[in-house]
Amino acid sequence: MKLTGVELLRVRMPLVAPFRTSFGTQSARELLLLRAVTSEGEGWGECGAMADPLYSSEYGDGVEHVLRTYLVPALLAAGDLTANKVAPLLAKFKGHRMAKAALEMAVLDAELRAHGLSFGTALGSTTDSVPCGVSVGIMDSIPQLLDVVGGYLDAGYLRIKLKIEPGWDVEPVQAVRERFGDDILLQVDANTAYTLSDVPQLQRLDPFGLLLIEQPLEEEDVLGHAELAKHLRTPICLDETVVSARSAADAIRLGACRIVNIKPSRVGGYLEARRVHDVCAAHGVPVWCGGMLETGLGRAANVALASLPGFTLPGDTSASDRFYRTDITEPFVLEAGRLPVPSGPGLGVTPVPERLAEVTTAKSWLA
Repeated sequence: MKLTGVELLRVRMPLVAPFRTSFGTQSARELLLLRAVTSEGEGWGECGAMADPLYSSEYGDGVEHVLRTYLVPALLAAGDLTANKVAPLLAKFKGHRMAKAALEMAVLDAELRAHGLSFGTALGSTTDSVPCGVSVGIMDSIPQLLDVVGGYLDAGYLRIKLKIEPGWDVEPVQAVRERFGDDILLQVDANTAYTLSDVPQLQRLDPFGLLLIEQPLEEEDVLGHAELAKHLRTPICLDETVVSARSAADAIRLGACRIVNIKPSRVGGYLEARRVHDVCAAHGVPVWCGGMLETGLGRAANVALASLPGFTLPGDTSASDRFYRTDITEPFVLEAGRLPVPSGPGLGVTPVPERLAEVTTAKSWLA
């Protein structure tokens, strides 16, 4: 097929409650959506980048600039196009994995819709639903945290992830264990907030039987994670550090992690995410699907990815109402702690025009 144009849409979606991590607090999700128009039909992409360069070096305005100036023109000039050609065509442009991932996602969606295939089928799905966890931000108090966690457990979520930072780590974990017991699946996420000087403090988490501690050190500190792993019983899971299948293989070989969180936007797209999955499976390393507060578009693709056989831990593929009162697609609804894998062509979902219009703040057409 041939790419004939790409529409860029900036959207702003208020969150049901502020979401605080070690790198900041969000009260609304500002993101970029792409509508790729091809000779065979159209497809949708969603960029995981935040408005500011806090989680990664990429951010909304920068993503739009690189798409407009370099990435989209390269694909428009490419002639015959498939999703598998996107990464090679864009390889000469260094970095910008989130921007590339959004563009590849839109092309892949268009291609699969044209062939009547779902994301899950194309990626290698082995199940029709996936178990779901939920990410709980840093709270103002322990009682507030316990109320929030209790609500998510009552809703049916199968795993709780607590965001932590220095000063908010052992106490909240201990409180959750004491209130809800040792049987709930519990893990923590530091978002790079610690250093090797914090080994004694992180060791205090070992008695609580956590599934994992996610990304305790800076993203580029692979050797630091390998050293930290020698001092902890709790498995280390890498997130920000893993930006490709190669980096995953290196981290595993160095002993820097025993679990990997796969975020498609962070590794450059769903096709590379599948390769990360395959590398981890070959090394016997379990994976799970992380989230970036996606709309129903990104959520549909993430649920499809999470249905691959190596995803043996519940991911952050929570229901639409975890973050949004109204999603831009038909909402994903939790059923017995699981979400169904969309079976329709492509993503299996499309934006509801009225809902999309309500949250769109700007749009432009590239051809």
